[in-house]
Amino acid sequence: VQLQASGGGLVQAGDSLRLSCAASTGTLSRYNIGWFRRAPGKGDDAVAAISRNGDTSYGDSVKGRFTISRDDARNTVYLQMNSLEPEDTAVYICAAGLSHGLWRALYGYWGQGTQVTVSS
Repeated sequence: VQLQASGGGLVQAGDSLRLSCAASTGTLSRYNIGWFRRAPGKGDDAVAAISRNGDTSYGDSVKGRFTISRDDARNTVYLQMNSLEPEDTAVYICAAGLSHGLWRALYGYWGQGTQVTVSS
């Protein structure tokens, strides 16, 4: 499966964005999907994950603000991000794997990222 993240941009603190993770090849419904982010000088931070049957998990820093969902008919997973903070600034990357969870090692297929920049 090949993944492509989109929907990033430059927003102000408190704004919202919705990211999309689309499969250009392969069937997304076969996979558990995770969102990770990478900020300059930092390692990968697990943001959210959704299983094939819709179970969700969230990183502590985004709980209550971000929502992950999937639309298998559109071969797409979404990340709705509300109440954005400057600390959310990062490249957001989606990944597909055969197990559900927030550990990077669970995911074998990684897409290109989309930049999210939140100004204060």
